[in-house]
Amino acid sequence: MEYNIENYHLKSSSLFDFLSSEETKLVKGKMVRKEYDRGEYLFKEQSFSRGIYIIRKGKVKIFQTNNEGKQSIVYIYKKGEYFGYRPILAKEPHPVSAVAMDNVVISFISKDLFLNLLEGSSTLANELLYTLSKEFSVWVNKMTIFSQYGVKERVALSLLILNQVYQQNDEKNKPVLIAINREDFAGFVGTAKETLVRMLRIFKDEKIITTRGTKIIILKPKVLLNMIATF
Repeated sequence: MEYNIENYHLKSSSLFDFLSSEETKLVKGKMVRKEYDRGEYLFKEQSFSRGIYIIRKGKVKIFQTNNEGKQSIVYIYKKGEYFGYRPILAKEPHPVSAVAMDNVVISFISKDLFLNLLEGSSTLANELLYTLSKEFSVWVNKMTIFSQYGVKERVALSLLILNQVYQQNDEKNKPVLIAINREDFAGFVGTAKETLVRMLRIFKDEKIITTRGTKIIILKPKVLLNMIATF
């Protein structure tokens, strides 16, 4: 099986890439800066979207909560990425919750401003349609693959995805520090925290990864790739 990160994680893009200079100036003049502490909700499942969120600092996890209160993390957004528009377009409540994974700074675009932009920009409308299609494919791919893989393979694939999430654009040749707590990591993999910790210990003993405190560094990405390719 050929591994392609874009099958499981959207390529990062900026909302302003699809706006004219006049539209960009208008939005930047009206958007609002918001700050969230680690663990604070940006919005909750079944609430209606009030606007668009553009991350300026930090990371935000998108998840659903089951009847036992456990989180299943379906996506992690990072600096420069935007979200919150799908429920507006669908006229439905949020199917997921969003929580700050660390101290997060957001540029918030109100629903009314977003809809006005969308009405006047066919380029933005077309791009959002494309992104929605890709987003749906990414979520389906992740759910499908994770339902077929065992824990070892799911952890391997998750490490490769998170390596992309935590990579800094200006530090592509440096080791990536995956700074995710074990509970969130377990929620991303879809397993118990104890099982995840045991698997990470095996990977560390085999020198596939190393750690700095709770941070993870991948030493042998090809070994992780082979785990997926030979499944």
